[in-house]
Amino acid sequence: MTFNENASIDTSGIQKRSGGAKGAAVGGGSLVALIIAFLISQFLGVDVTGLVTGQQAGGNETTEQLSCSGSDANNSSECRLAGAQNSINQYWSNEAPNVGIKYQTPTLVLYEGSTSSACGTASNQVGPFYCPGDEGIYIDADFFQMLESQFGAKDGPMAEMYILAHEWGHHIQQEAGILQQVDHRDVGATSDMVRLELQADCFAGAWAGAAEGTTDANGQKLFSSITQDDIDNAMNAAGAVGDDRIQESQGGRAQPDTFTHGTAEQRANWFATGLKGGWQSCDTFSVDATQL
Repeated sequence: MTFNENASIDTSGIQKRSGGAKGAAVGGGSLVALIIAFLISQFLGVDVTGLVTGQQAGGNETTEQLSCSGSDANNSSECRLAGAQNSINQYWSNEAPNVGIKYQTPTLVLYEGSTSSACGTASNQVGPFYCPGDEGIYIDADFFQMLESQFGAKDGPMAEMYILAHEWGHHIQQEAGILQQVDHRDVGATSDMVRLELQADCFAGAWAGAAEGTTDANGQKLFSSITQDDIDNAMNAAGAVGDDRIQESQGGRAQPDTFTHGTAEQRANWFATGLKGGWQSCDTFSVDATQL
């Protein structure tokens, strides 16, 4: 996926935070344990990730304003995410009346090490997430290296933008009242949690299918090309973070009764569903188990 070098990128909705504490997990840590701790934090409304990571956010953290061009977006992960933010935001702003939501742009926070959110401490050991409490999307660019080294995903521009588009999908669920209706304790292969995550994957695909038509404030196209290789890159990233793939990468075997995000195949398939059918095809809550 190549950005139009002449495109301008609006970074006003993006915060870049740096200087946050970098802490190592106690005893080397476990990504699964960190994910579980993060989920517990969300259920309880209390941040318990520090009990696993032994780290505190804050310190000498500073916030600065990004400045990015289309050319920068082709060479920098931060500017690439900024360009994707412009495109995804435009897509959902245009579609909001059709979806039936009163849309507000979420804040994108790009940080180093760790930072604070209304949902607790954000760190690359927990991974990118959407926080309903402050309607913010939190991403540490170092996570993309982890995606490749620990989960075997092929790092690439579209893989990075897929992650952002997926988290943005959770914001759409928040605006539509879906997040509030789902039982966040319901886990398993056909659970509410799996359906919620697969819908966010589908929403990410819906944006990807329309991304080539998005423009900057001057009407210049944001992207000069989106190839099949780009789409394959995104689907590979979706599959890499499937529950079965993560559990197997930790030396165990897939345990469907504990699934919270769906299998690698499901995640890639629902991304492809949104890509072909748009957001209208993303009702993961109405399909039966055989269609999920």
